[in-house]
Amino acid sequence: MFTGIIEEVGKLAKIEQRGENRRITVEAANTPKELRTGNSVAVSGVCLTALDIKPKSFCADLAPETWVRTSFSRMHEGALVNLELPMKADGRFGGHIVQGHVDGVGKLIEFERILDSDGRDSENWWLHIEIPAEIEKYTVYKGSISIEGISLTVAKLERNRCTIAIIPHTVEATNLGSLKPGDPVNLEADLIAKYVEKMMKGESGQSSFTVEELVKQGF
Repeated sequence: MFTGIIEEVGKLAKIEQRGENRRITVEAANTPKELRTGNSVAVSGVCLTALDIKPKSFCADLAPETWVRTSFSRMHEGALVNLELPMKADGRFGGHIVQGHVDGVGKLIEFERILDSDGRDSENWWLHIEIPAEIEKYTVYKGSISIEGISLTVAKLERNRCTIAIIPHTVEATNLGSLKPGDPVNLEADLIAKYVEKMMKGESGQSSFTVEELVKQGF
């Protein structure tokens, strides 16, 4: 399990075809030191298995399904990726529950400077993301969402457009600053919302509550 607090930004150093799979090599200064063969590591929000670990790099194999259904489809050698190790049992829970199981791929619409009270550009940003319908239903105002493995809070939600306020630290400590409008981004919905939905459906398979209504009631 992860929490969406990015520990390091790595670089995708190599992509090679190995049969039907692709093997990626990720270079990073610190993350490889904490890994052992077979350990889990979140790479831009995707839980992968670490292989061929070296002091400054590790590899991971991607099945065709993973490649097609995640933002790895836009990846190229030199691309920046967000890295997070699994949460330790005695660690602090800094973000929200992130499994590293991508629910869908969104699209970055734009970064927009937030204006201050005088109408001037502030140091903060609005991040606008287009999200697919299967994730929109789990997304609520002030709720949590994982974007490229980053635990973020929804500031605005207008149909399939999700807006998040981004502080300078988040831009500096993640790969967000390297992305361009139109780029696909990995999305993972709040796990709790999905469990609540299933429980409320009951035997009929139909839910009489929406996620928004459950949030209003304190769930």
